[in-house]
Amino acid sequence: MQRRIFLIGLSAFSMAPLTPVYAAVSNGQRLASAARAQIGVTTGYDPRWTHISYPNGDVPRSTGVCADVVIRAARDALGLDLQKLVHEDMLRAFDVYPAHRVWGSKVPDTNIDHRRVLNLQTYWQRANAQLWKTSKPTPGDAFPKPLEVGDIVTWLLDARLPHVGIIVATNNQQVRVVHNIGNGAEETPLTTFHAHRAVGHYRWPAELPPRV
Repeated sequence: MQRRIFLIGLSAFSMAPLTPVYAAVSNGQRLASAARAQIGVTTGYDPRWTHISYPNGDVPRSTGVCADVVIRAARDALGLDLQKLVHEDMLRAFDVYPAHRVWGSKVPDTNIDHRRVLNLQTYWQRANAQLWKTSKPTPGDAFPKPLEVGDIVTWLLDARLPHVGIIVATNNQQVRVVHNIGNGAEETPLTTFHAHRAVGHYRWPAELPPRV
């Protein structure tokens, strides 16, 4: 009798719909994990122009600039190559990018364009990923809420130097960001940027294609 009850119960359990044990991992969570994985790997900073292959080009992972944190996270987590994406969009609309105004570029350069924050901001805006951008003096930890894990934020350090990082945590009322400000990839509270200027907030990839 007990065996019969057990078998009936087992049959009913096997027919019940399965509930996923783990929630689906979002693109933002993947980006955040890939950014954190660079801590202890990228230990230096080198802004010099360097010849790299195309597509999927990269400087040695032990070094790089702040943009390389985002570039590597996108490639590692989502298989997206910002070098190729930015270059192809610059071929379509070179004049809307700051490359020629700021650096005097005559044509797109696959070695450096995607590694410059101002170009990335233009690409994300055109890719419908921009959530907020301002030219007004705004404290560097005063991005409008909500901020989500995987969001990309940009600053002007000392009100003049473009900088970018990835939000990796928003729990316990403390937002944390991974970035490379000169000492390699590191994770710091967003509040450490209070003295600088917040500029842009992006959630990428967006569902919509770039504007032509």
